[in-house]
Amino acid sequence: MHRIQLQHIGSMCDAHGNRLVELYYAPTRELLHVEWFGNITGREVIYVAQEFLKVQKQLNISVLLNDKSHATGDWTESMEWLEFDWLPQVLLEGLRAVAYVFSPDAGTHYASRDFSERVARHIPIRLFYDVPSASKWLNSQVRFNPNTGHGFAAQA
Repeated sequence: MHRIQLQHIGSMCDAHGNRLVELYYAPTRELLHVEWFGNITGREVIYVAQEFLKVQKQLNISVLLNDKSHATGDWTESMEWLEFDWLPQVLLEGLRAVAYVFSPDAGTHYASRDFSERVARHIPIRLFYDVPSASKWLNSQVRFNPNTGHGFAAQA
């Protein structure tokens, strides 16, 4: 398997100026890798999710690698908003699959599983303990679309 070339497209900080996320994009794969940092809250998850929507409208993003391997924190209060506000919008904009990398904080795994169950009703999502496994799975969920010269078409 060849390595996907990611472009760093931005950073986001929390209300205190601490690094919250780094955003990486692979245009030929329509993939956005969101790498989280620090002790995150529901408010910060909503903030980043709203920014994701803006980025998704500007770029073709079909697959999301949500990487919380460098983050901890309780963000359960954002769950309803993510399911009923964010998810319908990102689906409408073309999101087709999500790979989710767990936080090293086992206490956050319940929220991650809850999020996964809510998303799984609509699109493929899988939980992982490491980024390479998540990337490999995302590649298995979509195939290169030669008709456009880039991008993905969902597999049946």
